[in-house]
Amino acid sequence: MKLLTPEFGLLIWTLLAFLIVFFILRKLAWPAIIQGLKERENSIADSLATAQRVKEEMAQLKSENETLLAKAREERAQLLKEARETKDRIINEAKDQAKEEAGKIMAETQAALQAQKMAALTEVKNQMGKLVIEVSEKVLRKQLENATAQEAHIQGLVNEVKLN
Repeated sequence: MKLLTPEFGLLIWTLLAFLIVFFILRKLAWPAIIQGLKERENSIADSLATAQRVKEEMAQLKSENETLLAKAREERAQLLKEARETKDRIINEAKDQAKEEAGKIMAETQAALQAQKMAALTEVKNQMGKLVIEVSEKVLRKQLENATAQEAHIQGLVNEVKLN
């Protein structure tokens, strides 16, 4: 039990040692500790201010980033629109050119058909002329004895057959 209840002398010496250590610490250690705490408080405040500034800068960068993304989307949409317009224009030009070429081919074909038709008609007329001459020749041979009848008959055939 003596350990739990100290004597009066021990109590005074303990109190005196405590007060001496307290005054030494107050004169020497407390200013350094207070200064360290103030520096730590200032560094924490600076860190918080820096963190707040970085947070604001990040918000600003995020806003700028969103603006750039919106601008990029608009540019992409514009490029796609221009590409579609160019594609449509090229397709329309190709269609127009194909129609024009088809028209030229049709005109050339019509001209060739017309030329062949005219050649065929000319050939038919030539053959008709040959047939008329052959028929006339045969008729003339039959009627060689009568010259006046022969001339009247030839004149009648010429009047009947008119070549174009």
